[in-house]
Amino acid sequence: MKNLWEISTSDHAGDKESLMRRGNVYQIANGYMGYRGTLDEFGPEEAVGITLAGIFDRVGSAWREPVNAPNGGFTRVTLDGVELSALGRKVKRHKQTLRFTSALFIRETVFVSRSKTLTLRSSRFLSADVPNLGVIEFSFTCDKAANVTIHTGIDGNIWDLNGPHLACLTADARDGILLMQGLTHESEKRVQVAEAVDLRFGEESRTFTANRNLRIVRLRMEPRKSYTFHKYFAIFTDHDSVGKPLPQAAIETVRQAKALGYAACLAKHEAAWAKKWELCDVRIDGDHQAQHALRYSILQLLMVAPVNGSANSIPARALSGQVYKGAIFWDTEMFMLPFFLHTYPEKAVELMRYRIKTLDGARRKARSEGPGYRGAFYAWESQDTGDEACTYFNVGDPLTGRELRTYFRDKQVHISGDVAIAMWHYFKITGDDSLLLEGGAEVILECARFYYSYAYFKKEKERYEIIDVVGPDEYHERINNNAFTSRVAKETFAIASAAVDYLEKKHPEALRLVLDKIDIEAELPYFRDAAKHLFVPEPDPATGVIEQFDGYFRLNDMPVNEIKTLMLHPNEYLGTAQGLAAPTKIIKQADVVMMLNLFKNCYSSEIKKANWAYYEPRTEHGSSLSACAYAMLATEFGELDFAYKYFLKTAKIDLEAKYKVYVGTVFMGGSHPAANGGAWMTAIFGFGGVNADENQLVINPRLYRKWKSLEFNFAYRGDVFQVRITSASVTITAAPSNRREHAVLIAGTTVQCRPGEAVTVNVSIPPGRVVSNPRCERLRRSAV
Repeated sequence: MKNLWEISTSDHAGDKESLMRRGNVYQIANGYMGYRGTLDEFGPEEAVGITLAGIFDRVGSAWREPVNAPNGGFTRVTLDGVELSALGRKVKRHKQTLRFTSALFIRETVFVSRSKTLTLRSSRFLSADVPNLGVIEFSFTCDKAANVTIHTGIDGNIWDLNGPHLACLTADARDGILLMQGLTHESEKRVQVAEAVDLRFGEESRTFTANRNLRIVRLRMEPRKSYTFHKYFAIFTDHDSVGKPLPQAAIETVRQAKALGYAACLAKHEAAWAKKWELCDVRIDGDHQAQHALRYSILQLLMVAPVNGSANSIPARALSGQVYKGAIFWDTEMFMLPFFLHTYPEKAVELMRYRIKTLDGARRKARSEGPGYRGAFYAWESQDTGDEACTYFNVGDPLTGRELRTYFRDKQVHISGDVAIAMWHYFKITGDDSLLLEGGAEVILECARFYYSYAYFKKEKERYEIIDVVGPDEYHERINNNAFTSRVAKETFAIASAAVDYLEKKHPEALRLVLDKIDIEAELPYFRDAAKHLFVPEPDPATGVIEQFDGYFRLNDMPVNEIKTLMLHPNEYLGTAQGLAAPTKIIKQADVVMMLNLFKNCYSSEIKKANWAYYEPRTEHGSSLSACAYAMLATEFGELDFAYKYFLKTAKIDLEAKYKVYVGTVFMGGSHPAANGGAWMTAIFGFGGVNADENQLVINPRLYRKWKSLEFNFAYRGDVFQVRITSASVTITAAPSNRREHAVLIAGTTVQCRPGEAVTVNVSIPPGRVVSNPRCERLRRSAV
């Protein structure tokens, strides 16, 4: 039976693309840094990367991206003068494992060289207890006596996409601890690495050559004797507030870890992870495939959750490397925030604090991107300051090598509304208004101000319109009245007014301060007017279908598989004005369907069904965000086989590493935390049928037929509930620590959940129903 708490691979592919994908699958992280799932002996050629959260650098005119640190985990072994590598011909057997329980990476490789067999084992983790710390256990045995040389220390040869980012690398050693420091180019921020070992055999010397600060250990191995040592490395940057010189902070960290020892460091790390899983695990009985994939998705989210107090967010490719410039997109608010909001609220607040921290960058973008724009125009690709990292020419043509003009940067205006909605949603779900007072209300008001400066008032129709935009679809640019964008803008105006009303009642002095600070009081009536009169496309009275944007219905209705036959290059980008998709109805990802998920309580089941059936066959699913949006909506009207297939497609995207590596000429490899969040949402909001707002927690289960039960914790209004759903009942247990009683609506029955008590409601979950969608019928047959 498959171990549902780990993933293992028993071979090691040697080609570059396989190495890249494997490094993503087996990555570990702790919110402060991410260490790609590469092997101890690997270097930059094999895409070793220790990516640091929140620190960026730009070299020349290349893209600005996150900084990779020197590798304090480097170890290479030589057996009787032969250098051993899992990529070489001496490998007899190889296995690597990632344990979900504690984000522990383990490798075992058996080498055969000159009739001698050496078995090498190592395990490593990035401490969940001390964020700056990495810990490694390294051991080896040989069946015969042999001469072995170990090179271990800090490798300053760094894998970068657009680097090198660390200049002036310097090496030092103090009382047996190795040091390496570099400076970023752009702002001369220091990155300091220290490494200590607990190694009690052999003869040791040191060398600094070819950017490697190493200790060299030589020994004569006895046959069948196991040799083990432990490595401790620490990374500090100028972003760390440590109150002491960085070398001192790094040295003290590894010295303390070494004194504590590997087993004790691991125990503290595992204890911290046990608390995470206690909060966040989802248990699916009866379906090992779904359980394993969902648990891996949850692991990915927990590993990259920001360190408390950092006000960092989660990049679109997490901490798996420098792809997408390490930037934060709307993915975080729309696809990742719900997971943290309902399982780990203290991490959700960090994600939103990041948007407060980067508000000035959003203001700068508004002023620079268009005449008369005001307020907060949040960056499409946001880094540490919130300034726009996306370029106007953002995709390369693989046929000509020329850069193509895209409008992600200047026309994807929905990002500001996504931020405002998430900020308000945090307040509604948690009941915690402290974030509004910290700057969240200011963010919301500045987003509304931006939309009012962007909106166009059409006199003859007496309405505001949001024109010249790019919606989530992205294949159709500079369109008017995109349903998703307009609905998000309209909601932002309503939220701004609601926030003012709330603060006026609860915190009038704080409201006065923010209104005066940004001089916005005179504009508040405009927001209320825009909330009433902003145009949002409505469902067609006859079909129920919402036109994605003005003129969409007049486009060529080409099948998705047909457009693929017209591509001249497998990496050809289908968007831009010249792209193959532009004159067609083929869309990249959920757009109208994403809107129906986001505003699920505003549209009927019939409208959702009609739009799902219309748009899904026309969706290329060229984004990892798309499948979960269609899956969630499908559960609402009983198309559960479809939802299940797309749930697995979402949850397994990183496990199977089946994704685009290039779009145009742009490298896209890396992990997909938004898809990980989408998998959780599909399980809980979709199959679990959970729907929460500020007024009530509702559970209308749509359990998939393979699943005997679905169990999870759910945080709501500052309290926590355990939910267990079967085909016959729903049991909800309120934690003893809950502060008050809650009314919960379960399958039409309202029950009172008192602290420490469990309530069970008998339910009857109908089987999935058939909906008119040709692709769904194929999926249904393949699922049976």
